Amino acid sequence: MGGGLSDAGPRPARELADHLDGVTGAVVDDDLLQRALTHRSFAYEAGGLPHNERLEFLGDSVLGLVVTDALYATHPDLTEGNLAKLRAAVVNMRALASVARTIDLGAYLRLGRGEESTGGRDKDSLLADTTEAIIGAVYLSGGMPPAARLVHHLLDPVMAASATMGAGLDWKTSLQEMGSLHSLGSLEYRVAEEGPEHAKTFTATVLLGGEPSGEGRGRTKKDAEQKAAEQAWLAIRARHDGLPGA
Repeated sequence: MGGGLSDAGPRPARELADHLDGVTGAVVDDDLLQRALTHRSFAYEAGGLPHNERLEFLGDSVLGLVVTDALYATHPDLTEGNLAKLRAAVVNMRALASVARTIDLGAYLRLGRGEESTGGRDKDSLLADTTEAIIGAVYLSGGMPPAARLVHHLLDPVMAASATMGAGLDWKTSLQEMGSLHSLGSLEYRVAEEGPEHAKTFTATVLLGGEPSGEGRGRTKKDAEQKAAEQAWLAIRARHDGLPGA
């Protein structure tokens, strides 16, 4: 499928198209979808094919509008500043990469050999950018209604979770606030790393009052710590259900 692929190559884009058609209720144009899945590293190695950066630019705007509209309607009492924080908690690289993994988007990427060999199929930045490009492709194929259906399908759970996180709107800040509120003791993160330099995996453990309270794994230290904080925050909320801030 081109000189930029590894021996394994990506999964057929038609599999993803079938899923998108079902979610959006519209037929996604095959050429647009293929472009949305094409990273510039592949395009360069294949002799200058169109790649996904223009679709990413378009999809970013569509995504922002749909999320902003949903948050504005769902949270009528929030100030502009808090709405902006909430949107930032939803529309960011980590959140978009996470939802990309729920549809195994990395398996469909067309990558150059360099990106392929350094774990590009699971890089947060590539997954987030491709998610936006897919949204752009759906928008061009069928307009705003199917694009909005895709955004809601992917991000409604993220919007619902973010709305519970408190003023900080990130898991580490929210965990710190909850720990202080319930006098749970000092907060500490311990991080271990494994794997080669170009493809490290980090495992973070969060301790509250010296006791392990959550664990997370990620491609960066920050991501692993956020996931550990999320696990701990959810566990504490379950234990303290009904208490202020829980």
